[in-house]
Amino acid sequence: MRIRSQKDFASGLMFILVGFGFSWVARGYSMGTAAKMGPGYFPFWLGIVLALLGALVLFGSLSSKSEEDSLARWDIKTLLWILGSVVLFGLLLKPLGMVLSVLVLVLVSSMASHEFSWKGAILNAIILVLISLGAFVYGINLQMPVWPAFLAS
Repeated sequence: MRIRSQKDFASGLMFILVGFGFSWVARGYSMGTAAKMGPGYFPFWLGIVLALLGALVLFGSLSSKSEEDSLARWDIKTLLWILGSVVLFGLLLKPLGMVLSVLVLVLVSSMASHEFSWKGAILNAIILVLISLGAFVYGINLQMPVWPAFLAS
């Protein structure tokens, strides 16, 4: 068999690995039953379903009916900007609060774009802060610091 769609093959493989990974971790939690689910039941079966969907995508990439394509080269610089911004968000959330952490997240991840502009990044950051405040703080009352500790006192 020949891989005709490298994108589908890579996607399917990623789904399989992530799905089995989630299922493997979920085994450490209490499973329960379908009638009385434990904390591991839903992630375990969701991981299995994801792995099965990944297998379908992977086998579809081998089909003679699939469109031939190839993977583009990875842009490591862009990948590092995006991953770095997410890690930075996680590190800054507790000391700086959600508002400033989301601002930093959007501004740093915007540096990954080849069409970067400060005006667009700041506008996106403000909109995402407002959506995050509305959804997480006021919508579902998620307990997280909104502002830095030194401003909340």
